[in-house]
Amino acid sequence: MSTEEVKHEKSRNPENFTFLDKESLSRYTTDTGKILPRKYSGLTPMQQRKISKLIKKSRHMQLAL
Repeated sequence: MSTEEVKHEKSRNPENFTFLDKESLSRYTTDTGKILPRKYSGLTPMQQRKISKLIKKSRHMQLAL
């Protein structure tokens, strides 16, 4: 794979998500839009805080999850 192909692939690491990755972030929300707690998401505390901030930013930018 060239470096260009690697850049376009979706990362599976939650630390590399951006607020534009709707499909990836939707794994960490319920059907009603609530953010899943760490108990169910299986993330580390630092990853959970980052995911929460990204979801909130996505909502604020009206990219609704």
